[in-house]
Amino acid sequence: VRRRSCIKERLMSEMKIKGTYTALVTPFKDGLVDTDAYNQLIESQIDAGVEGIVPVGTTGESPTLNHEEHLRVIEIAVKRGKVKTQVIAGTGSNSTAEAVEMTQGAQELGADGALLVAPYYNKPSQEGLYQHFMAIANSVDIPLVLYSIPGRCVIEIHEDTVARLAADAPNIVAIKEAGGSVDRVSRLRQVLPEDFVILSGDDSLTVPFMSVGASGVISVASNIIPAEVKALVDAAAAGKYAEAEAMHRKYYRIFIQLFMEPNPAPIKAALAQKGLMSADVRLPLVNMQESNQAVLFETMKTAGIL
Repeated sequence: VRRRSCIKERLMSEMKIKGTYTALVTPFKDGLVDTDAYNQLIESQIDAGVEGIVPVGTTGESPTLNHEEHLRVIEIAVKRGKVKTQVIAGTGSNSTAEAVEMTQGAQELGADGALLVAPYYNKPSQEGLYQHFMAIANSVDIPLVLYSIPGRCVIEIHEDTVARLAADAPNIVAIKEAGGSVDRVSRLRQVLPEDFVILSGDDSLTVPFMSVGASGVISVASNIIPAEVKALVDAAAAGKYAEAEAMHRKYYRIFIQLFMEPNPAPIKAALAQKGLMSADVRLPLVNMQESNQAVLFETMKTAGIL
């Protein structure tokens, strides 16, 4: 127990996870990863002062990247971003062996941490989830962020399972909570150590989540408005909830409309409208419908983004 405590203390002192983390899109051009657009996107995040970037998560279309592309995208993020911002690489999978391999690869490339989505499709039990995440945690030394998103994975990482992992794996230090429930954050906070970090997985819930114990967000919207999302999170972290709420209201329609269609098609459409990259996504995703684009772009104009 003392050894686990010492390891966790070292990891937490080396890397404070809190604030604004951008779930980066993966730009494509002619069917390939557009490294120029990707580097420019990373630079925009650094310029805005976000605490971290998250390559190859859901927003980064990890399910349709092959292993070589997946690791290459992480490598670019590390080389471009690590000196000035944290890099938490998406490495989760519904295959434990694959998740171990990808997480080890991310560590070797120099990622500061890894984001581990709950296994999808095969619907493991809570014991299966525990053993899955423990196998990954035992294979690396970097901090790990659990990712519970039952809307995509069908299963939820139960609070008791999160608490068990927090107790048994010193490098499991945080969770991205994307279940859409403020009450769930309160329940997690009841059973987790104070230093275990909860991050919102939904831009529209960042302020309410932080009001009951979350420490920041892994954001989709910050691909296009990184400074604004950071200002909102910083205000909430400082207890300036009137200020945070005002920003929440200003950008709330953006937060919602970025999920009018499956992520990341809307955020890529928004970035393309600003001339920053192609809107292309990989099948089975398709580009955002023109009628929905018109709604999103009008909201962007109203909010001063276009």
